Amino acid sequence: MIAVERIGDSGFRDHEALLALILRSFSYMDGVIDPPSSAHRLTVASLEQKARDEIGYVALDGGVPVGCIYLRPEADCLYVGKLAVEPGTQGRGIGRRLMDQAEALAAELSLPALRLETRIELVGNHHRFGAWGFAKTAEKAHAGYDRVTFIEMRKALL
Repeated sequence: MIAVERIGDSGFRDHEALLALILRSFSYMDGVIDPPSSAHRLTVASLEQKARDEIGYVALDGGVPVGCIYLRPEADCLYVGKLAVEPGTQGRGIGRRLMDQAEALAAELSLPALRLETRIELVGNHHRFGAWGFAKTAEKAHAGYDRVTFIEMRKALL
């Protein structure tokens, strides 16, 4: 049975395990996306700070982290970042459970939408997020790039 807990002060605090989970989950992007994933810049200390600055949740299977999500309230939405699911457990609804948690938090905070960004090359992600009700709202480029490198997607919750 998958349990979802908050990351941080009174919740799950094994940031080393979360870092390893994120790196495993994002490793399929290596050599596929340009610029490289910001996951490579994460450290245990930066995840500890992320847990203080944002609202994070971890999915646990028998106490072992198998997924995580970090959420940041913005003026008109809840930003979804670093959604990661252990590669060997993908397809079991863990990502959906974490996204359900994001929707519940957005409702609690009276925010009318979720927003995320996904790399232009990761068409599978575009389809997955589309199946979860997200729609593309913008195409953007990372600093220093003269081509589209990522898309923004939003899901209205009202």
